[in-house]
Amino acid sequence: MPIDRSHIRVKAMLVVPNVKGTAHAVSVNAATAENPGGYHRLVGGSVEVGETHIDAVRREVREELSATIQDLSYLGVVENIFHLDGDVGHEIVFVHTGRLDPEPAAEGATLTESDGAVVPVVWRSFDDAAEVLPLYPAGVMGLFAQR
Repeated sequence: MPIDRSHIRVKAMLVVPNVKGTAHAVSVNAATAENPGGYHRLVGGSVEVGETHIDAVRREVREELSATIQDLSYLGVVENIFHLDGDVGHEIVFVHTGRLDPEPAAEGATLTESDGAVVPVVWRSFDDAAEVLPLYPAGVMGLFAQR
């Protein structure tokens, strides 16, 4: 889907550590021109008009994963300027961390996007050197490491 370049998107996303603290839940997204193997993205989505970023991340988790967030903590903001299939995108991302209830399964978990698409959810190691797919938005793990 082409990017709407007419505005900067505001997002609220969540770093979701597993119980052991060794990995975090991410969606697995399809290949793009820039990422032919696909990419990982934090759980979350767009902030709607009149909605706070905290309300948005809670709503997105409820809608996408049928879960609630426990121990929600705000980490900071990341500005994400990116390319997707040749188009330039721009996001301001409010980043949070917290636990999910229920926690996604170790294997076979999915989330449902606003367009009805079902996307796999996997546990990504906190050791980025062990990962093949890039994580977006870029820079979010720096915020998590500073907490």
